[in-house]
Amino acid sequence: MSESTGFRNARYAQAITREIVSLNKERETRIVHVCGTHEDTISSHGIRSLLPSSLRLVAGPGCPVCVCAAEDVDRAIELARQGHIITTFGDMIHVPSTDSSLAKERATGADVRVVYGAGEAVAIARDNPDKEIVFVGVGFETTAPTIAIEILGNPPENFSILTSLKVIPPAMELLVTIEGFEVDGFITPGHVSTIIGSNAFQEFAKKNRVPCVVAGFEPLDVLESIRMILKQIEEGRAESENEYTRVVKPDGNRAAQKVLSDVFRLDDAPWRGLGIIKKSGYYIRDGYAEHDAQLRFEFPEFESVDIMPGCRCHEIILGMADPIDCTLFGNRCTPENPYGPCMVGHEGTCRIRHEYTLV
Repeated sequence: MSESTGFRNARYAQAITREIVSLNKERETRIVHVCGTHEDTISSHGIRSLLPSSLRLVAGPGCPVCVCAAEDVDRAIELARQGHIITTFGDMIHVPSTDSSLAKERATGADVRVVYGAGEAVAIARDNPDKEIVFVGVGFETTAPTIAIEILGNPPENFSILTSLKVIPPAMELLVTIEGFEVDGFITPGHVSTIIGSNAFQEFAKKNRVPCVVAGFEPLDVLESIRMILKQIEEGRAESENEYTRVVKPDGNRAAQKVLSDVFRLDDAPWRGLGIIKKSGYYIRDGYAEHDAQLRFEFPEFESVDIMPGCRCHEIILGMADPIDCTLFGNRCTPENPYGPCMVGHEGTCRIRHEYTLV
């Protein structure tokens, strides 16, 4: 499908934008998304510039490495210092923690390897039977099934996972309870929804009287999801609707959901800058405890620091501040030398804004 006739059709975008302006009617509207890929689409295509000034698109906690708690990174660093082979995704090695990062540990001799998934880490474990291989598992509901599959596949005894896997709906529940946090609608994450389904947000929408729309990742997907949210507001509805129907189903991917429930249990989990969120993290079940790095190894007591002095990542993750509000943005904190986690990953709000808006 070409850009002129498909999901980037300029004429269609203009038509949707006109309807958005008409529906918004100069009211102050705040729409929050919880997906780094949506922020990339919004920023790279200048979607905010198409919208009326009274309508704000706000980035929430949609970057998995950004919300990875410092204590989880500190554990990975400790295991690297103990001499184990640490494997993880490329973004994760640069995430700053209390006093180091996996990239810094690698620079001083630790065996830290970038992999594309848990399967590659399992292969490394098979090739190095005399070493302990730890995969630092970071991500949301989209990534977690790929990790669960490897655990179910009878990996070698020297393979374990340090989990920092998060669940999105509980974070949304937290957002709407924060005093001063205003939201008129949520663009809900397309990738996550392929697993959990659009119906997963239905109870949340009705209980909190907040319209939700699952959106895809093309510019027209985002614009259409905004139009759908404004339409709900105009009609006095608060439901979970699905713009991304070509991929997302109401009930999601049942097979992936079963894999998740077989391997993981839900429990309270730390989110960087947000604290403990109830029932928001995936943890390995007792039946697979031999592959749980948190149980397999001993760790010293940590005094982990989530947010370093001067950093505003916690406010940015919450959608309470914009990257340009931070005095460190583009100065002390850059993609080449990140001071805060939001500047690291390709889904990090600061990293995205730095790439597309810094002059």
